[in-house]
Amino acid sequence: MSKVSEILQLKGSQIIAMHPDATVLDASILMNDHKVGSVVVSDHGQIVGIFTERDILRRVVAQQLNPATTSLGQVMTTDVVCCEMDTPLDSARKVMMTRRIRHLPVLDSQQRMVGIISIGDLNAYRLEGQEVQIHMLKEYLFGRV
Repeated sequence: MSKVSEILQLKGSQIIAMHPDATVLDASILMNDHKVGSVVVSDHGQIVGIFTERDILRRVVAQQLNPATTSLGQVMTTDVVCCEMDTPLDSARKVMMTRRIRHLPVLDSQQRMVGIISIGDLNAYRLEGQEVQIHMLKEYLFGRV
């Protein structure tokens, strides 16, 4: 059974994190620069929240807050769901679907953050596996081409 660690091995373990005092504008620029949909909000290495594209829409734009003066601490999601390196991918996908979230910080056995996975990462991993399986089935049916 595939685990979260396999996705991190492929994509790397880069974590985009900011302090709760950082502004929404700064976070948005950083998210755009890195082409990611979230930043982890941490204080002295501890996860205190996550700030996502959905938070921008619901908690900043819809509330007509100024992104240049609004801090992440004011609008971040504080109920952060995490997973561990040995979490099966099916379990991670189920958590994302039931909690309606798109990003899961990944923790090691000492509860330190070692990466983050997204629903897009899970979908890409599944697609890659399906493409390999299709290729193998074609070779089985038609011989090596």
